[in-house]
Formats: sequence, structure tokens, C-alpha cells
Amino acid sequence: MRDPGHDAGSSLQWLLPALVLLAVAGAYLLLVRRARRRNPAQGWSRWRTGWFLAGTVLLAVALLPPVAPFAHEDFRGHMAQHMLIGMYAPLAFVLAAPVTLLLRTLPAARGRQLTAVLRSPPARLIAHPAVALVLSTGSLAVLYFTPLYNTTMGNLAAHWLLHAHFLLSGCLFAYVIA
Repeated sequence: MRDPGHDAGSSLQWLLPALVLLAVAGAYLLLVRRARRRNPAQGWSRWRTGWFLAGTVLLAVALLPPVAPFAHEDFRGHMAQHMLIGMYAPLAFVLAAPVTLLLRTLPAARGRQLTAVLRSPPARLIAHPAVALVLSTGSLAVLYFTPLYNTTMGNLAAHWLLHAHFLLSGCLFAYVIA
């Protein structure tokens, strides 16, 4: 397998994913702090915060060395990476309830707008268990039984988009099932 990031030739290729993961974890922790300040009696569950940080660590393990380079050299590493991105990290993120945290910290008007989007017919369609299953597992068939796999291995942007799809569809499926 060809590593799409190998052309960069340095460890800088791992810097952007690491920075993004740190920024996402930092944003979640800031929202936790805001939720605790807004309602000290209710606060925010330390378990949920722990789940979010665990999900971030699982993503870091999948996207950074030594697993990421191994995933491009060996099919076992490739499958381990996709299990971490598409199954384990999403489960941790769903248990962290980031949308609930966001709703607790948004002003009431913005919270109502977000709730309206989440309850809209398109959102309900996407969150249907059958649709979530097709997005999560059906995409694997499309990936491995079409030329898409070779395309994503030769194009760094396509490769990262594929990882984002696995993560988001995994989160959707874990949410629908849990």
C-alpha cells in the first residue's frame, strides 16, 4: 500500500492531525468549563468528559505514528486503524454526549435553532437505523469493491475525507444503536 502522506517526507505530515485533535479536545473542555460555570449544581459528568478524551486518544492512536504508517504497510494495521476510527472512537464520542453539552452551553435561541435542525425530516432520515447502517457498513463495500480504494490511497485529501466519513458514520451508527 502506498502512504499518501509519505510524499511530504517529514514528520510534519503528522502535525496537522495532532493539532486538530488537540483543538477539538480543548474546545470540548472549554464547553465543559462553561457548562459547570452556568449551572454548578448540575455541572457536567466527569465520565462524559473522560469518554470524550478517550475517543480523542483512540483517534490519535489511529491517525498518528506508529499505527498510521503501519496501516499503510500492512493490512492488519489498516484494519486496526479503521476499527479505531470507525468503531471504538465513535462509541466513546457518543458516550461523551457532545451535542448535549453544546445545547447546555449555547444561548437559548441558538439551542432552539440547533434542536430544530436535529429534529428536521432530513436529520431524522439520516438518523434512521437502516440509513446509519448503510452509511457505516455499506461504505466499506463501496470502498473495497470499486476503484475508490486506490484513489484514496493515492490522494491525501481523499484519504483524510475517507477517515472523516468513517468517523462520522461510526458516530451516527453508535448514536442510533446506543
